[in-house]
Amino acid sequence: MSDIVGKFFKAVIVLLVIGSLAGCSLGPPEAGGEPAKLSAWLAYWDLDEGERDLTRAVNNLEKLCYFGAYFDQNDQAFIPESLRRKKSDLTKKTGKYETYLTFVNDKQNADGSVALKDSEVLRRLFADERAMEQHIDQIIALTLQGGFDGIEIDYERIWNDETTGQSFLRFADKLYGKARQNNLKLRLVLEPGAPFASTGFFQGPEYVVMFYNLYGLHSEPGPKANPAFIRKILTAMNALPGEKAAAFSTGGCVWGDNGEKRFLTEVEAKTLAVTYEREARRDDESRCLVFDYLDNGVWYQVWYADVQTLNYWIAIAKAQGVSRISLWRLGGNTDIDHVE
Repeated sequence: MSDIVGKFFKAVIVLLVIGSLAGCSLGPPEAGGEPAKLSAWLAYWDLDEGERDLTRAVNNLEKLCYFGAYFDQNDQAFIPESLRRKKSDLTKKTGKYETYLTFVNDKQNADGSVALKDSEVLRRLFADERAMEQHIDQIIALTLQGGFDGIEIDYERIWNDETTGQSFLRFADKLYGKARQNNLKLRLVLEPGAPFASTGFFQGPEYVVMFYNLYGLHSEPGPKANPAFIRKILTAMNALPGEKAAAFSTGGCVWGDNGEKRFLTEVEAKTLAVTYEREARRDDESRCLVFDYLDNGVWYQVWYADVQTLNYWIAIAKAQGVSRISLWRLGGNTDIDHVE
């Protein structure tokens, strides 16, 4: 049997094993108390796998966020057709969770490419009161047309420029007022470096703070979060008014010594470990799983989170009074129904 064929069959075996383990009972998280109030994102590029996770986690979810609406070449927000169809399909099935439409500042260019986290589109949309009001009206219209219970705004890199940041806060205030008039709820997703103590943050929306960029595509190998990182941000979040949530990431990243980097799901990470016959170790500090492997002369290192990692991070958040937890994201997780 060739090495390639052998690796293929190993990958098939691990997927079967992972599938069989998905329903196994796991131990309790390291901190007790009430279960977390969970929400999760369903991404338009991984809808089938996301729905498989949703099917198992649905009884634990309070909110499902459809990720997401973004911008065309004319700065007009739109919902990808695949996501629109999935929302229609899932609406016919049972689910007691609230649904949110997530808006992100990604932009589809004329050539079909996509610019991620585009700050320029936000500058144009926030340029004056008329542009801002038109954008808000479009958000409300898309959300109502899609039959969602609420709006989620996930605009990133806004605080790289103070003017854009302040415009965002004014936009959020106006959007919240218009959302209330239409019986829609509002969630605002914030990066961990946002100035939480700014007087521009106001009571009303749910503020969801990301806890997953300690290490990543911008850095050398390491965990997306660890206890010191989590506690530091939780302390800073105390300045935010109203309801607050911590967003943790499933899966992880792989780094090659040739400079290659990419995100991967838990299932993809476990498949790599079996394919290359590597045994993952658990990092004492972050509780992430870590292993390395050699492929075509390149050494790769993988860091990823499993349910034990997630429950450890969640326990830290709950210990500091934050029990609202958002998971990025559904798809490629083995024990999503055991997140507590």
